[in-house]
This record gives sequence, structure tokens and C-alpha cells, in this order.
Amino acid sequence: MAGKKERLFVKGNEAIAMGALAAGCKCFFGYPITPQNDIPEFMSKAMVDAGGEFVQAESEVAAANMLLGAGACGIRAMTSSSSPGMSLKQEAISYMAGSEIPAVIVNMNRGGPGLGDIGPSQGDYFQSTRGGGHGDYRLLVLAPSSAQEAYDMTYDAFDLAFASRNPVLILGDAIIGQMKEPITPREPKQVDPEEGADWRLIGAPNSREHRIIKSLFLMDGELAGQNRKLQAKYDAWKKMVDFETFEVKDAELVVVAYGSIGRIAKNAVRALRAKGKKVGLFRPKTLYPFPEKALEKLAKEGKRFLTIEHNLGQMVEDVRLSVRKYGDSDLFCVYPGNMPSPDDFEAPILRALGRK
Repeated sequence: MAGKKERLFVKGNEAIAMGALAAGCKCFFGYPITPQNDIPEFMSKAMVDAGGEFVQAESEVAAANMLLGAGACGIRAMTSSSSPGMSLKQEAISYMAGSEIPAVIVNMNRGGPGLGDIGPSQGDYFQSTRGGGHGDYRLLVLAPSSAQEAYDMTYDAFDLAFASRNPVLILGDAIIGQMKEPITPREPKQVDPEEGADWRLIGAPNSREHRIIKSLFLMDGELAGQNRKLQAKYDAWKKMVDFETFEVKDAELVVVAYGSIGRIAKNAVRALRAKGKKVGLFRPKTLYPFPEKALEKLAKEGKRFLTIEHNLGQMVEDVRLSVRKYGDSDLFCVYPGNMPSPDDFEAPILRALGRK
């Protein structure tokens, strides 16, 4: 059919790699860890074919510092890992945030703490939304629930990173990374060759002063000024919140869940709606900034809340802070190490619905 868009059947991990390439990513630095290994495996060939550079670093620490260097030169670059590997990257990520260096980072969350297992989990929510490393900083955190969203969010993440001069984190899990679904690719970006021209490090011609990109501020009051600048940037992100609502208009109870759990919860809500139960779903797509005002509005309308997470209770803190003027949120935890289904959520939703 004329004009019909191409559809590809790919894993979520592969969708992320394809989204990065379409966004003009020119460098990838990685290290093997399950369940994100499909990303560096895909990039090891596709990045080179696209005229970029692929490096399997000697460690996660090295990969993150290579990312810092590429970003400081104004190059669209990415790394990916899974939970224990992300912990090793945190020092460099803090340096990038403090130095205002753009980068895209992917975490395909696995079970923990410690080495845990290679199955899905949402145990890295705190690490992702609270900065993760030392000092006061934030990352833009995007949470896909499908292969298409994984592609689209990665495609957009590079623009966001350069517009804000800050690392952007794609937070998925083993479900998102390993499932296969059809996606519709987008047109490859034509990256402006002058992107970052006013700050990137490319050598200092005689026509301008030397540039310094740093996160070390030792003069009296200098660090305070930098932190004020960073906080103003983080505050400005609030206009970028994104979320999905499903059947919330007349809902008495709103289930709040993100990523793969949000998708599973949506099927549970759909099944309960078929039984006449007034339940809905609120799924944050941006975890930082968190869509607090949208949740507050629902709370003001008198709705009650149930947060469902694949951890021991992390996002629920942000939900409760959002609705605290008007209510609270119940919590149902799926313990990492278990794989939930929509049927598993129906009983806790009904319990919360019946609680006055």
C-alpha cells in the first residue's frame, strides 16, 4: 500500500539501539551485563556501519568516563547497563551532571539488591530519580512500557540531553528489554553540525578563549552559584512531565504504576472495568520530573490511589507527596524475583477499592 510505514518486529533492547542510531548517536560505550546485552551486541555492528564508534570498555567505570569525554566534545553518545553496572557508573554520571555534559544512559533494571538475579525489577527507582551518585543533581528519567515507547523515548532523549546539557536516563527492565513487539521507526534525524558549538571542546582556535568544562568549583561562592544554576534548570523541567491516563474520569480508585508494571496493571484495570468496577490507571512516563500536579488534581477530585511497584515501595513516596493535601496511597509490592500477571493485581485493587 502506498505510503504505508515500515513495521519491524524487534526486542525492546534492539528498539532502544535503533532509536539511538536514528537520533544521530555516534558513539556507544558499553560492558556486558544481563539483561541489557542485546544493546551493545546490536551496536557493535550497527554503530560501525553507521560511521560511528563502538567500544566495549574494560569496565562499567571506564564506559561511563568515555561517555563523559565524548559528551564534553559535543558528540551524541550513549551507554547502557543493568542495575549493578549502573552503580559502578554513578561517579561519572555525577561528574556529567555537575559539568553539564549531555549524554544518554540506559538502565535495564534487574532484581536486587546485590547481584540479585537477571529477572525484572523496579528496584532502581530511588537511584534513578534521586540522582544516584554523590552531590545534589538530577537526571531526566524516562520510563517506557513498550518497545515502541523504548524506541521513541531514546530517539527523543538525545535532543533533551543537548537542550538541557544534562544526562538523560531511560529506565526499563528485563520485561521491556527482552519482549518482542512491532515498532514503527521514525525518520533519521539530521543533527545540526553546530550543536553545542558554544560550549563543546574541539580545540581552541586563536579566535576565541579556551573553554573549560568542569564540576570542581573552589572559589568562594562559586559552587553555590553553580548549584543555583542547576536547580533552576531542574525546576524548568517540570513543564516536560508526561503521563498516560486510562479510565480515570469516573474512577473511584486510580492505580499508579510505571513501565512494565503499568502495562500489566492496565490489563487488570481493563478486566475489572468489564466487571463494572470503577478503577483507572495513571502511568507516569517521566519519573523525573514526576507528574505531581496531575496526581494532585485527581486527588482534589476525591479519587483514591493504589501504587503498584515491582520493588518494596519506592515510587509510592512520590505519589504520597503528590496527593498529601487531599489523601494518601495504598501500596502493593511485587517482590523482585516474581513475574506478575494482570490476574495478580485484581485482588489488591479490589481490596483498595473496598477500603473507605
